[in-house]
Amino acid sequence: MLKKSRPTASATCTITFSLPTTALAGATSVVGTFNGWTPGLHPLRRRSNGTMSTSVTVPVGSTIRFRYLGEQGRWFDDADADEITAEGSVVHA
Repeated sequence: MLKKSRPTASATCTITFSLPTTALAGATSVVGTFNGWTPGLHPLRRRSNGTMSTSVTVPVGSTIRFRYLGEQGRWFDDADADEITAEGSVVHA
């Protein structure tokens, strides 16, 4: 599940990446254009509501490309993304 905050006065938007813990086996991080495609910079953290999530703040109007990286190098996309391309999931901030 993806959540986008309303734009702030500083023209930024917070995007929250969230997945149910039942869909994940082990450590998972979000990797994309917002972090130079660097694994481990934005790990999903377990929440009390049965999900794992992390958030990033990006400029309003940005197009973010991302994928999730699970254990053993397993890459996967987010079905709730605005679109899914050969380069991964896409969300428009």
